[in-house]
Amino acid sequence: MSMEHPTSPALIRIPVRIVVLVAVLPVRMAWDVLTAGGRLLDRALLRPAGRALEWFLERAVALPARWLYRSVLTPAGRGLAWLLRAVFVWPWAGLWRYVVVPVARYGIAVPAAWLYRTLLRPAGHGLLRALTAVGEGIGWFLPRLGLALFVWPWVGLWRYVVVPVARYGIAVPAAWLYRRALSPLGTGCFFLLEKLLLVPLAALFRYVLIPLLRYGIAVPAVWFDRHVLVPLGRGLGRFFRQVGRGLGWFLPRLGLALFVWPWVGLWRYAVAPVARYGIAVPALWLWNRVLVPVAREVRDALGLCWRVAGFVSRAVGRGLKWLAWNLLGRPLARVWWGLRWCGRNLVVRPVARVWASVVRPAGRWVRDEVWAPARRTAVEAGRAAREALASARATVREARRDAWRALVGTARPVEPREPVAARARTLGSTTNVSGAVPAPEISLRKRG
Repeated sequence: MSMEHPTSPALIRIPVRIVVLVAVLPVRMAWDVLTAGGRLLDRALLRPAGRALEWFLERAVALPARWLYRSVLTPAGRGLAWLLRAVFVWPWAGLWRYVVVPVARYGIAVPAAWLYRTLLRPAGHGLLRALTAVGEGIGWFLPRLGLALFVWPWVGLWRYVVVPVARYGIAVPAAWLYRRALSPLGTGCFFLLEKLLLVPLAALFRYVLIPLLRYGIAVPAVWFDRHVLVPLGRGLGRFFRQVGRGLGWFLPRLGLALFVWPWVGLWRYAVAPVARYGIAVPALWLWNRVLVPVAREVRDALGLCWRVAGFVSRAVGRGLKWLAWNLLGRPLARVWWGLRWCGRNLVVRPVARVWASVVRPAGRWVRDEVWAPARRTAVEAGRAAREALASARATVREARRDAWRALVGTARPVEPREPVAARARTLGSTTNVSGAVPAPEISLRKRG
């Protein structure tokens, strides 16, 4: 077998498909059995049970709960809320609004404001002015007392004792002594020092030391550096430069020859050929010519055998279904239809007639004759209670206004009266209606 003539797929395809069909057929049949069982369980048990549970919850729980919430809990909650407000909120609100606030305002705040405005503020202003005057007097007296005790004695001592003594006892004699004795003596000493010491030292430095240092040390050192040291340094620099270039060319090649070229030759002529022609080429040939065709045929065989096993499984399932239907399905279906007919005629229709003839009329009678009057009575009682509370609030408000007028002393405002009815009269006649006050016989045009 050569690489130019690959293996025929038919030699691999048929055995692989046979083996895969034998292995896949039980799995496909088990899968179909589980799928059919799940569908049957869903269609025959879970879905009807879910619908029955939903209907039961809707009829037995949701509708009664909704009716209980709308018809019982909501009115009861509103009544309880009104009762709680009437017991725990409105008394405290009325106590705060009509007792605490008026007492705090007219019993504490107004007298306190009047006391502050009439007594405390004028007293405070007077006390502030008195304290200001006292503070100004103390502020005028204390600085002058401090000056008299701590400043003026030392100023007089400095001005009339220390300054005259220092000026006429020390400064004037010292100035006369400096001007008449010390200054001439210092000038003569400096002249003698200059002529005897400084002039000879300057001549020695200028005419002896400088020529000796210039022509005995500096000029020979410059000549030695220029004609000896500089040429010698340039020659040594060229020598070491050539030596460095030689070492820079030789040492890298020595390192390559010792540490690189042997490993490169080993990799190029030993490891790479062995890895390429001993491992990579056979592995690539095995992958392309054996593993890939086998894997492709196994994949195709799995798909084909899965479909073939599906056909076989469905055929077996149809046979089992036909057998089960003829042995169990038809008798059970007849029993089911009989039970359904009996339940409809013996249970559902009598219950529906009882509901339509007894329960519904009784419920409507209870709704119209019992619940509606009780509801109207509760509404009227609540309205009467609200009116009583409104009347009580108006009475308390009027009492608070009267208390305010009594405390402040303002005039009572004139309350609006009922409009006076127009006096009735007969047109074109002086005869008045019985019980009516006669009106003047003046037309609207003449009134202007």
